[in-house]
Amino acid sequence: MSSPLQRPEVMPTVTELLLARADDTSPGLRTEDREWTWAEHVRHSAEHAALLRELLPGDAPPHVGVLLDNVPEFSFLLGGAALSGSVVVGLNPTRRGAALERDIRLADCRIVLADSRYAALLDGLDLDGIRVFALDSWRQELTRHAGAALDPVPASGEDLLALVFTSGTGGDPKAVRCTHAKIAFPGRMLAERFGLGGEDVTYISMPMFHSNALMAGWSVGLAAGAALALRPRFSASGFLPDVRRFGATFANYVGTPLSYVLATPERPDDADNPLRVVYGNEGNQRDIARFAERFGCHVVDGFGSSEGGIAVTRTPDTPPGALGRATDGVAVLDPDTGKPCPAAEFDESGRLLNGDAAIGELVNTTGPGWFAGYYGAPEADAQRMRDGMYWSGDLGYLDADGFCYFAGRSGDWLRVDGENLGTAPIERILLRHPHVREAAVYAVRAEVGDAVMAAITTTDGFDPAGLADFLGAQPDLGPKQWPSHVRLVAELPRTSTHKVLKRELAAEGVRTSDPVLSRVDGTYRRQ
Repeated sequence: MSSPLQRPEVMPTVTELLLARADDTSPGLRTEDREWTWAEHVRHSAEHAALLRELLPGDAPPHVGVLLDNVPEFSFLLGGAALSGSVVVGLNPTRRGAALERDIRLADCRIVLADSRYAALLDGLDLDGIRVFALDSWRQELTRHAGAALDPVPASGEDLLALVFTSGTGGDPKAVRCTHAKIAFPGRMLAERFGLGGEDVTYISMPMFHSNALMAGWSVGLAAGAALALRPRFSASGFLPDVRRFGATFANYVGTPLSYVLATPERPDDADNPLRVVYGNEGNQRDIARFAERFGCHVVDGFGSSEGGIAVTRTPDTPPGALGRATDGVAVLDPDTGKPCPAAEFDESGRLLNGDAAIGELVNTTGPGWFAGYYGAPEADAQRMRDGMYWSGDLGYLDADGFCYFAGRSGDWLRVDGENLGTAPIERILLRHPHVREAAVYAVRAEVGDAVMAAITTTDGFDPAGLADFLGAQPDLGPKQWPSHVRLVAELPRTSTHKVLKRELAAEGVRTSDPVLSRVDGTYRRQ
């Protein structure tokens, strides 16, 4: 199988994709109350490019930070950056105070553009030397460049176009360098893979400051010539009405949005909608199947990261619980020795027998893949690239047929009774429970080593007294994988890109006002 990490001989650019739409009078961008053709989108991008050239002269990094929801200016600004050689820095609006100031300074932002919803986040920050624009004043500045000529600067696939911060689930976020090709290539690849064209509509509700929306949403529509339908912020209850309103045929997701949409009241006409393909990553197997059946569409879940160094694609023959077959160059290596981990061994019930040996780090042994480094963090680059290989920080294991299973992040190791365990297999088992909607597994301190703790959200009908019986009936749950404590939460703490903040859960441990069930004598009892 050819690897999605293999770079083409000719590296595409976002500039090329934009210029291909310059005379396209088909719908290019839609919001709830407005529509622009692709030709109009490119013209607005040219106006943004002219303003960026005016505001970012000289040799200093031409970086513009954005604190915006999915508004039209975000899309125009991406186009303007591509045409002017500037760099869009996606700032996470869930960051506050010194943390947000740190991100702005780390990314060398010379301009910050914020809409009214987020402008107050900048109050009191030390932004000396950085120009701050409210969205209304930015629009006023643009009037001086109305009708600006389409005059793109030369661009190569390796040129920087955006900085995307990691979710920060394990510490301070890092700014991932996103080149033209890193954004344009997946857009073109996915548009071709799913047969998308000018008659399609790409629905984007994931935040555009994140790589998923850029590479699996915005660039897909751009490459296909499909209309981009922007939702300012994700809404589970608004998802299906939006799909119908916009005529959306393609949508992207990251994390648990499928679960949130599935939690909305079911209606007999849910499948009566234009949606054909939903593409994303980190969805669980149960939600993927239920979503496809309920809404009458094809859901494709891949595996990748903001950095772009590892990718695994699910194929029709992928066994339950697996991410997909490992492509050329993807291996599981022991992080201490650097040697390949042995293939996973399972008993007749599917329980992993040699997890301590088989679980290792997912590594691209052929090189960096699409990883172009972090901005301003050479130590982090060195951690990722070792001995000419890309070390992802993700844990996994391979079966004898080369199928890859996710075992958690590098910080998700649990050391229970002298054995290393990954959290993801335990989470997958908990999610089989008919009344468990979400699950996060993490380590809490025990007298010796770690104890397994889980936080779960549940639906009506969950009976704590029956949890032990359910887990006891799961043949692939090993004796050391049993959660010692189960926390019942209304919702899991998450980043704005729907990643669970396990470090917060682990820090609180059993000292929480939420109900906690502890395993005593084989049953779960409330503390």
